[in-house]
Amino acid sequence: MSASRVIGAAVVLASLSLAGCSSGAGTPAPASSVAAAAGSSPSDQRVTFAEQGAAITYNPALVPVGAGAHIVTSSEAGRSTVTLELTGLVPNRQYGAHAHAKACGPAPADSGPHVQHEKDPVTPSVDPAFANPRNEVWLDVTTDAQGNATSTSTVDWEFTGASRPNAVVVHAMPTSSEPGKAGTAGDRVACVSLPA
Repeated sequence: MSASRVIGAAVVLASLSLAGCSSGAGTPAPASSVAAAAGSSPSDQRVTFAEQGAAITYNPALVPVGAGAHIVTSSEAGRSTVTLELTGLVPNRQYGAHAHAKACGPAPADSGPHVQHEKDPVTPSVDPAFANPRNEVWLDVTTDAQGNATSTSTVDWEFTGASRPNAVVVHAMPTSSEPGKAGTAGDRVACVSLPA
């Protein structure tokens, strides 16, 4: 059985508050933090990062209020793909990003651990045998001069049961792959909940 979900956001900051950022061209973000795209199904959403809601920023200096995310997920025929597009972040900067097991909440830790196909019996998972981009969904990005970035991850397993992602979390640092630190990427700076 196949499942397909699309969460969308292509949002440009109405005003940039970060020092050193230049204003980008585009349309201001919608007034609500989550707005359904015209003519699309309820799973097709536009999200902007706010201090609460479906797209939360925990660190506005790294993921400003009003920055945007566009996430497309699909899962069928033994494979799953997630594409993450981010807009309005800090220019020319690396971020880690991963699919997480729980939805976003008021605290950064509320989204739980990374989704894993084969679950590590040890928590937190920092063993590269489990914390790796084949067993988890890693979506690290490097933003361009406008603070925009795109990443795609494809894994050879379907999103079902405990291996179904409920959020995508943006981290402050690129993802480590070394033993004892594998899968870590610094603080959780933003989170986007995926629809149930």
